[in-house]
Amino acid sequence: MPPRASGPNRARRAQPQHDAPPERTGPPLPADIEARQLAPEVRRELTTLDRNTADVVARHLVAAGELLDDDPAAALEHARAARARSGRIPAVREAVGIAAYRCGDWAQALAELRAARRLGSKSALLPLIVDCERGVGRPERAIELARSPEAAQLTGDDADELRIVVAGARSDLGQHDQALAILSTPTLDPTRTGPTAARLFYAYAETLLAVGRHDEALQWFINAAAADIEGVTDAEERITELA
Repeated sequence: MPPRASGPNRARRAQPQHDAPPERTGPPLPADIEARQLAPEVRRELTTLDRNTADVVARHLVAAGELLDDDPAAALEHARAARARSGRIPAVREAVGIAAYRCGDWAQALAELRAARRLGSKSALLPLIVDCERGVGRPERAIELARSPEAAQLTGDDADELRIVVAGARSDLGQHDQALAILSTPTLDPTRTGPTAARLFYAYAETLLAVGRHDEALQWFINAAAADIEGVTDAEERITELA
């Protein structure tokens, strides 16, 4: 909330608080949030700002990161507050895009993630951008982007995240056999653990279920539950439903 007018400004009619300039808007920052909590590589991006602005932007980004899992809407407000002060910083636009993505606001997420990439973001944003294309109802565009040279350069978890998204786009189009081929190439390793492995196994199980392969689907939901050490899926519930 903006400070109450004082001194000479008191003689003027106060304007509604929603007309406050963008650089003064945003949710309050908790006292225990400090700029030094921000990742060093992101703090380096803020060096083009004056010191006070950089400090406030950094604190909003820290707050956004801390809220992202439990309250993505609040995280989005903090990310937007950072953007109001520094809209040309790639990490800031990326933060807005990721928070909007977590809120299911695909159009806003797509616009912000594209902006982050144009501004020079070094993050692997393509899987999120492709998923946003799915979210706004363009699965064909999602598949097209997944054939790009940028997609071919992805490795590890980033490549697997893209596999999940593109398989989802194929399933959106009713192309479940193609989705299965994407998810199973390279061959899945059921001993893997971690959030990406859990999502990959879960997507494979869902697609198996869609083509009527119930027993195999159940086994891959079991594999997903075993891999899901961070609780990113509801694989345990699906096992109960199918067993």
